Amino acid sequence: MQLPPFKLERYFARYEFAVRHLLCSSDCESVTVQDLLSLEAGAGEALEHLWLGYTESQGAPALRQAIAGLYDTIGPDQVLVHSGAEEAIFLFMHAALSPGDHLIVHWPCYQSLHEVARSIGCEVTFWQASEDRDWALDLDDLAGHIRPSTRAVIVNTPHNPTGWLMPRDEFHRLNRMLDQRGIVLFSDEVYRESEYSVDDRLPAACDLSRRAVSLGVMSKTYGLPGLRIGWVATRHAAIAERMAALKDYTTICNSGPSEFLAEIALRHRDTLIRRNLDIMAGNLKRLDDFFQRHSSIFSWVRPKAGPIAFVRLTGSEVERFCHELVRKKGVLLLPGNLYGDKGNHFRIGFGRRGMPAAVAALEQFVGQGVLQA
Repeated sequence: MQLPPFKLERYFARYEFAVRHLLCSSDCESVTVQDLLSLEAGAGEALEHLWLGYTESQGAPALRQAIAGLYDTIGPDQVLVHSGAEEAIFLFMHAALSPGDHLIVHWPCYQSLHEVARSIGCEVTFWQASEDRDWALDLDDLAGHIRPSTRAVIVNTPHNPTGWLMPRDEFHRLNRMLDQRGIVLFSDEVYRESEYSVDDRLPAACDLSRRAVSLGVMSKTYGLPGLRIGWVATRHAAIAERMAALKDYTTICNSGPSEFLAEIALRHRDTLIRRNLDIMAGNLKRLDDFFQRHSSIFSWVRPKAGPIAFVRLTGSEVERFCHELVRKKGVLLLPGNLYGDKGNHFRIGFGRRGMPAAVAALEQFVGQGVLQA
């Protein structure tokens, strides 16, 4: 197995903890351990008495029970907890795919959603979102990509990096289409519950189909990436069993304190969600004003969910723009080429309280006429 460098993660490794302003973060505002423990009486004392031995490989029963509560048809035994979403993606690919299999992937996308499959020896087809249609996917395009060797389709909604949210009727149609063909749907739902209107929230794919695998994580909507807790929920017993067996070769089991804190967070997730949605709403208004003032330079499709958007830059090459911005103002944006995008886009993140100061520095940079330099 040969994996190329993970461009986006290498970029963050270089800049994330060395700049003044992060304006491309994919997560929401986080909290301290004290903040989290304060949500529940007795939680602090319980943490102090937590046993630090090995944990259950599938995940703590109480945590799996809390995760199962996010779904309508899933029981605790149909949840497999991982060390973040990345481990879950890696193990799914190895559990569901074999050399020569064909995979269809929603694009643009997080690099591991296609590179891991390629490293196994799979053929990958990109199912390309259309910026002209507000980053929508075309299900007729998907049907045209399907081959006899197609084993799985990867979809990410709400979407990283565009903030697009698949319409409900199309999501149902997607699940029916793949069910009829015996194809597994891997549904990356890490931004679920971050919809700006709860009426837009999609059902989880694992609730619609016995073949579907839903991916979740504590990092994004809940703003708790430091816990390194992700999971898959599925009624596809064969894939779940293979993933559980493969986990013995990666992390074996998860961090006990992280599982304990994740369980508390999920019991109080409405509080975390409400706070982060309020932050996003205020920051979106600021971005609306900013992009209206600078419409000759930037264009964007306003997202439907989540704390990120994909913005098109005109008047300058995006890599140079991002490089000069971080060098002169200490503001980090994420150039779209790190996704393989050639449309001169960058990712902007607005789920954190520090965004207004970052946008103010970006505005100073734009006002200095660097684009015309």
